[in-house]
Amino acid sequence: MPKRLLAVLLLVLVPLVSSCGLIDYYFLPPPEDTAQELFESGMDYMKEKRYSRASENFLKLKDRYPFSPLTPKAEVALGDAYFLDAKYLEALDAYKEFETLHPSSPQIPYVLFQMGMSNMNQFRTIDLRQDNVKEALEIFYRLEESYPKSEFSEAVKQNIYKCRKILAEHEIFVADFFWRTQQYGAAWNRYLFILENYADVVEFKDYVRKRAEYSYFEYQKVLSEEERERVQWTWKRLLKWL
Repeated sequence: MPKRLLAVLLLVLVPLVSSCGLIDYYFLPPPEDTAQELFESGMDYMKEKRYSRASENFLKLKDRYPFSPLTPKAEVALGDAYFLDAKYLEALDAYKEFETLHPSSPQIPYVLFQMGMSNMNQFRTIDLRQDNVKEALEIFYRLEESYPKSEFSEAVKQNIYKCRKILAEHEIFVADFFWRTQQYGAAWNRYLFILENYADVVEFKDYVRKRAEYSYFEYQKVLSEEERERVQWTWKRLLKWL
């Protein structure tokens, strides 16, 4: 081929090749990140405290690579990202999903602990329903029973007491309402319930007992003799171990 003809062909082909590259760049979708890239990028966002971006990466990894060895790590990290971002309900759902999918994972003690903390951190005020605190208590009991030698054992004991204290305070709030509104029978029964079920929460024991005694004496004034004997028996039974 004559050199002049070759030069002409090159001049024609080079722009065409370049234009194909430009077309690919602007119109074809970019290649997807690998599982490793998504995980590492998510962990980098975690270090930078950019938890929303981190959770986006971990969700992508879960959706695109469900069978990757990194997926279980990403599932736990997703819960952590939500937790550190104070999205405790989302964190709880993420940890629960991990427990369901990987019940024999060595990460389960950590995941259970985080589930308990996600519930505890949803506590707001003592006058509201305490469903989250009750669930946290159940989880901590399960963790204590199933993994008594875990690294979280001491923290679990402390959090069990914190949960029980919150629940006792809630019961006192209700009992005090009955007491203030002179519903002494309901108040007395509620105070008795606290003394029987939260005896370990010693901070409130004297207060609750005094209120129970007052409610008892006011309550018996409106009872028949038969009812009064029944109430006295219940009170004496309780006094035996107080």
